[in-house]
Amino acid sequence: MISNPENPSLNMTQIKVDALITKQFLAADLNEIRQMQEESKRKPPKTEIVWRNVFLFAALHIGALIGLYQLVLQAKWATVGWVFLLHTLGSMGVTGGAHRLWAHRSYKARFPMRVFLMLINSIAFQNDIIEWARDHRCHHKWTDTDADPHSTNRGMFFAHMGWLLVKKHEQLKVQGAKLDLSDLYADRVLMFQRRNYLPLVGIFCFALPTFIPVYFWGESALIAFYTAALFRYTFTLHATWCINSVSHWIGWQPYDHQASSVDNLWTSVAAVGEGGHNYHHTFPQDYRTSEHAEFLNWTRVLIDVGATLGLVYDRKTTAEEVIERQCKKFGCAEERAKMLQKLG
Repeated sequence: MISNPENPSLNMTQIKVDALITKQFLAADLNEIRQMQEESKRKPPKTEIVWRNVFLFAALHIGALIGLYQLVLQAKWATVGWVFLLHTLGSMGVTGGAHRLWAHRSYKARFPMRVFLMLINSIAFQNDIIEWARDHRCHHKWTDTDADPHSTNRGMFFAHMGWLLVKKHEQLKVQGAKLDLSDLYADRVLMFQRRNYLPLVGIFCFALPTFIPVYFWGESALIAFYTAALFRYTFTLHATWCINSVSHWIGWQPYDHQASSVDNLWTSVAAVGEGGHNYHHTFPQDYRTSEHAEFLNWTRVLIDVGATLGLVYDRKTTAEEVIERQCKKFGCAEERAKMLQKLG
């Protein structure tokens, strides 16, 4: 593995990119990004702490620590399995739904599949899908600039969760307003979730995760709440946040050495297949998001099962010759081969 060193030469030389890659939906303009980074150097962003969020997250993490203690020492085995299932489903609602389907349009899904993904996304409670997809599109279009909600140029803690504890940068609002979100607002499933978001997360993130262990296997209500609701919710948050931090920090860079993103084994495990981040930022509309094996990419398995059932279609992939050409020009074919020996 190689760590991703900070590039010392943020100059204004033109960055060359494969023409096919630039035509992808959400492909970044690397020259625009460098220009924005230079402007940010001249005017460093101000940090305005949102204390309400700080207190809420502090309280959540205290509850999660109680839940972790109960999960290890007091909860029934059925509850442990329930927590794992909820994390997997909620994560897939983010990865397969908000991310791959709605943010990147990397495949298409029929109405029943979209409803299913919307409901399991509500388990994760990471803002409604329209807002999540808008922020993520900004992240891809303007990675590591002030228009990136969780720019790694502001530090790993900021990229991980600090961005949720401060006011958004003005550049994010300005650039975000340029994005075309009409496809999101035209989806009646997303509009239903947006209009009913608080009741949905109240039911799917907190009420049902607590009620089911109590009703079906006699778990204590407090243990069920602290483990299946608070701890599981917090763990899923951190698994998702690791993609924004760890997957821009340490790992493989076989596809593009110019990017900050990396492929990382452990973020793939924690976030059910999202750890192939160097691949994903290079080929943002590939529904697989990586070349990792399917046992590391459960989200791909879910999408493929949906396709088998006729609920998913038009899955977009990147041709092998394009991947090879990209690695040869801007990455490292040998590094790709070594990585795939372990993860592919």
